[in-house]
Amino acid sequence: MVDLLGGRHLVTREGRAVEAEAALQNKVVALYFAAGRCAPSRDFTPLLCEFYAALVGEARRRRRPAPFEVVFVSSDGSVHEMLAFMRELHGDWLALPFHDPYRHELKKRYNITTIPKLVIVKHNGEVITNKGRKQIRERGLACFQDWVEVAEVFQNFSG
Repeated sequence: MVDLLGGRHLVTREGRAVEAEAALQNKVVALYFAAGRCAPSRDFTPLLCEFYAALVGEARRRRRPAPFEVVFVSSDGSVHEMLAFMRELHGDWLALPFHDPYRHELKKRYNITTIPKLVIVKHNGEVITNKGRKQIRERGLACFQDWVEVAEVFQNFSG
């Protein structure tokens, strides 16, 4: 993920800063463009939480690093709205800080015109799919293995 978010810090739901490069190394990354005031975002976020928890839980049971990470890219109107949405509905994933102007660049790069949007990317930022939300709704955990194969990471991951 060096190419896309290298040198940047991300934040946890609790507000702790983490280095993007370390947190996203060897993972399939989902860029989650959403906002707390958006009803479809509020509808999809719990499903994304279940998906995320299942993947992370399976990795923990196998005593392996989680093979998947979500990075929330807020479309909220303020840092307060962003943090409230994260604390209320988000999983234990990461976010680009609200005041980081790079979130606007990501929206432009991935042509985000409506939210919510879940863009699954390779470490270099290349799109695996921009239909992550639809795929999770339709296929559940089965779509993850397809993403792993395209991402060329964790080729020995099964499950």
